[in-house]
Amino acid sequence: MKLKDGDYIMKQYELYSTGAKRAFRAEIEKIFGDKSFTVLEGKAALKSCGYPDSKWDSIYLVLRKACNVGRGIYSISNLKNSVTVQDDSKKESKKDILKGDLKIINDSDEDVLPEKKVVPVIIPPTPLKDSKTVLNLIPNKNPQYVSWGHFKDIKTILESHIFYPIFVTGLSGNGKTSMIHEVCAKLKRDLIRINITVETDEDDLLGGFRLKNGETVWEDGPLIVAMKTGAVALIDEVDLASHKIMCLQPVMEGQPIYLKKINEIVYPQKGFNIVATANTKGKGSEDGRFMGTNILNEAFLDRFSATFYQEYPAPAQEARILKKQFQIYEIEEDGFVDNLVKWADVIRQSFKQGAVDDIITTRRLIDITKTFSIFRDKMKSIVLCLERFDDETRESFVDFYTKVDAGVSMDDLLNAESEIFEEDKDEEDSVPF
Repeated sequence: MKLKDGDYIMKQYELYSTGAKRAFRAEIEKIFGDKSFTVLEGKAALKSCGYPDSKWDSIYLVLRKACNVGRGIYSISNLKNSVTVQDDSKKESKKDILKGDLKIINDSDEDVLPEKKVVPVIIPPTPLKDSKTVLNLIPNKNPQYVSWGHFKDIKTILESHIFYPIFVTGLSGNGKTSMIHEVCAKLKRDLIRINITVETDEDDLLGGFRLKNGETVWEDGPLIVAMKTGAVALIDEVDLASHKIMCLQPVMEGQPIYLKKINEIVYPQKGFNIVATANTKGKGSEDGRFMGTNILNEAFLDRFSATFYQEYPAPAQEARILKKQFQIYEIEEDGFVDNLVKWADVIRQSFKQGAVDDIITTRRLIDITKTFSIFRDKMKSIVLCLERFDDETRESFVDFYTKVDAGVSMDDLLNAESEIFEEDKDEEDSVPF
């Protein structure tokens, strides 16, 4: 093609410039058509054309710039049949648009961009797919799940598709994570769960370069995948995180994020939202109960639009949860369920009063029902699921259940617990120093 003065050829469409490239494209179109292919499949296609491996590097450069459709998968369906020509005026217009995008990034976080001037490539939010399967992020419904607590409010928020980051906190084992899972399943919303540790850093969230099939390729992190697909990002145990998660600041504001390692701007697709769960409110664990939790940056916490504190289910709700668990195994043990719920409620009330240091969670009650379905022995099921506690606590909890099973009233159980606590306190006070 003969070019006029001032015209330029967009390099990402160069797959005709050499004989090897022309032969490779013809072979790919013959084998795959509009379907995508991997690096290994691409190398095999080049080899079938009779060209040496040394020609691959120049072809792979084109594929990475213009044909990458996600996670080491490529397609030439977006390439034009002829060389694309643009004039300088169009080029300058595009630069003006990109400068505006950079200003958005700069305004949201002054420290995000490097000092040197760069023109980022805008990556539109598109679903990830490969040649065989389409990524499905919708969780499966749990038929045994019982909705309670803040289920309706969170469902309303996520159903609106409005960006509204929320923070769900509460003691362990009370169904925070499973609630988000079931809300997304009911709404048929894509859900990406990100489990946080103290070691979680920017690469874990946003992505990084990975070794795939002998090639170093960029791989989007779970948060970027959520932004591109309009999914709900569940940041689980966020209070375990260090300052390394501060890279989320612009994302928490609903702003696009600049991936400086690959010079790209990613915009959140409609429906994208963030839900964080934690055992604390980001202020650390004052009683030391949740070891490893950190005090989160106040500016980070302030970016959550709302905070929900989740209690344990009420006795009637918890009984429904356990009975549904027994239904799986076709077991009718309503009396056992009622006793378990009453037993757990007594211990929780004692915990609030400071009489005991440990608690029976809803998760542990569900574990007891599962154990019973295997051994069909009530006391064995309880003892096995209490083994993680120290001997004194385990024996105390087992003794309490024995009293509940014997029909002791709630008031008598609480009084008995209080008497035990007072005895323990007197023994501690009597120790000489």
